[in-house]
Amino acid sequence: MPQAGGPIGVYGASGYTGKLILRELVRRGLPHVLAGRSAARLRAAAAQAGTDAPVRTASVEDRDALRHALGDCSVVINCAGPFSRWGEAVVRAAIETGAHYLDTTGEQLYMKRIADRWDGAARAAEVAVVCAAGFDYVPGDLIAHLAAQGHEPLRELVVAYSVGGVAPSRGTMQSMLEIVKSRALHYDEGAWRTGETGHRRAVFTFPDEIGRAPMMKYASGEVVTAPQHLRTRRVTALIDARGLIPHPALGPLLTLTLPVARLALRTPLRSLASMAIDRLPERSSLEDQRTDRFTIVAVAAGEDGSVGRGVVRGSDVYGLTAAIAVHGAALMAAQDFGGRSGVLAPAAAFEPRPFLDRLTEHGLSYEV
Repeated sequence: MPQAGGPIGVYGASGYTGKLILRELVRRGLPHVLAGRSAARLRAAAAQAGTDAPVRTASVEDRDALRHALGDCSVVINCAGPFSRWGEAVVRAAIETGAHYLDTTGEQLYMKRIADRWDGAARAAEVAVVCAAGFDYVPGDLIAHLAAQGHEPLRELVVAYSVGGVAPSRGTMQSMLEIVKSRALHYDEGAWRTGETGHRRAVFTFPDEIGRAPMMKYASGEVVTAPQHLRTRRVTALIDARGLIPHPALGPLLTLTLPVARLALRTPLRSLASMAIDRLPERSSLEDQRTDRFTIVAVAAGEDGSVGRGVVRGSDVYGLTAAIAVHGAALMAAQDFGGRSGVLAPAAAFEPRPFLDRLTEHGLSYEV
């Protein structure tokens, strides 16, 4: 059972996203603790956020230390990636100590692995596990649920992203290495299968000034989460290629280079690339990084020919991720969250409309 009234633990609190989450916890006045590998970095992060919350040192390799660091927490927010390498130990520690868990991953295969391996243990412990509680993929999963209402069973759910102006953090770039080296999941005819994400010669019409955009297949988290709460034969995830490549004509070239990059990242080049990322400068500040913008469209095509459509718009993807993670943790820490357990999709853990409504104060808007 979750620790009633316990603080919210933030593992990886000294990273870029962790610092934003600390600021949001302080802003909302929620009790919290900081955890991670370096006491010095955690203390610096606490000072920067203006919090005197407890600092606890624990490595993901030290199971006992991790359990001790998180032992009194009601909820654990994990923002230490890449999650496919480090995340599972924190999931296990949260379940073993009776804490709800959520993280800020964008790694699709990690999400599926956690669902496959830890759903039973989480249910037995009566705790909830929610992966990808951030810009990717909470808004997309919630708007997909709303778009599908009144149209199920679905022939297909399409989730389309258009993202621009994002300067990724070092942690995001490390996770991107894991994504590139892995084969993406697809959901088709009621089953998940692995395959290449590659170029798709397709266009999608976004609202407003975005308009018709050349699209590529996208290894998104909604492929994992949407079938958990929607009756659909297929989930197709796409992303505006203009945010990934300088010119649509280069799409086929990207298709050819992705398999090569995937093979290369399964060699010692993976470690070299990781070390190179660690030497890059971090995003310049926590405040002046709000020029990025995104639009997410969910199209739910019913078997009966009906169609539902939902749109989410916003900016400041890292700030929004912090707001999503903290609000999700606050809901999970509340006494009336009881009864929800197992590895849950965002739309199964949280009521979609109230959650999206709460995010409007952070610049998000949506319509169905």
